[in-house]
Amino acid sequence: MRRTIRALLIAILAWLGGGWSGPALAACLGAVAQNAMPRLLPVAYRPQQPPAPLPMQAQALRGTPPAGQLRISFVGHATFLIETPGGASAATDYNDYLRPDMVPDIATMNHAHTTHFTDRPDPGIRHVLRGWPFEGKPARHNLGFKDLRVRNVPTNIRNWGGGTEYDGNSIFIFDAAEICVAHLGHLHHRLEPGHLADMGRIDVVLVPVDGGYTLNQIEMVEVIRQLKAPLVIPMHYFGEHTLERFLSLLRDSHAVVLSDTSSLLVGRQTLPAKPTVMILPGPH
Repeated sequence: MRRTIRALLIAILAWLGGGWSGPALAACLGAVAQNAMPRLLPVAYRPQQPPAPLPMQAQALRGTPPAGQLRISFVGHATFLIETPGGASAATDYNDYLRPDMVPDIATMNHAHTTHFTDRPDPGIRHVLRGWPFEGKPARHNLGFKDLRVRNVPTNIRNWGGGTEYDGNSIFIFDAAEICVAHLGHLHHRLEPGHLADMGRIDVVLVPVDGGYTLNQIEMVEVIRQLKAPLVIPMHYFGEHTLERFLSLLRDSHAVVLSDTSSLLVGRQTLPAKPTVMILPGPH
């Protein structure tokens, strides 16, 4: 009910305010009219006089990304390093086993397994965002740092006893350079309309595809179709056979590209015209 009310309020604000913006609403929110591009486009749609497309593969793995682009680097398992043109960096599902070779400004975590969190984050990290409840209240983050905004949408997870831990997982959303990246964390269920309203427009989705520890692959594909993100990056799959089984469910609707580097530059003008699964090499 609360999610439905929130979605309704967002829609009312968008209708009344048009270009209204405020600190509580990130640019990613598809329900807000400030988004320049329509949420759904006909297949033949192309912007007028588009600039020449840039390659999605990263040309430089170090240094600040070019203006208007994010660098997404796969560290391994469920950990990615996200870097912005303004010099901000964030590591997802930061843990004790796989870490980026630099200290990020922001670390996000989920506590489904020890490979998704740590009680000993590097003291040089400015902001540690834990995605599970504290003192009985769901995690709620909406952090702005330099040109990066990070917020979360709580979801439920199964506990080790087979029950439900409410709000035990967080989908973290990273918003910079007009690109919205969603890391689904340890997602265990399909998304409800309230989740989708809270998430808004998603350009890149980092999705666990193991099919067992998280959501089964058929339902995870349903989540991908719900989000309609142009770019899908698999993670958390433990082996090539599991990955191939996931890819077989999407080949009719998505192009599949195997990157030769673990890093990717993504910009508003470089998002693929056809939905694409991009496989970044690294430990699963």
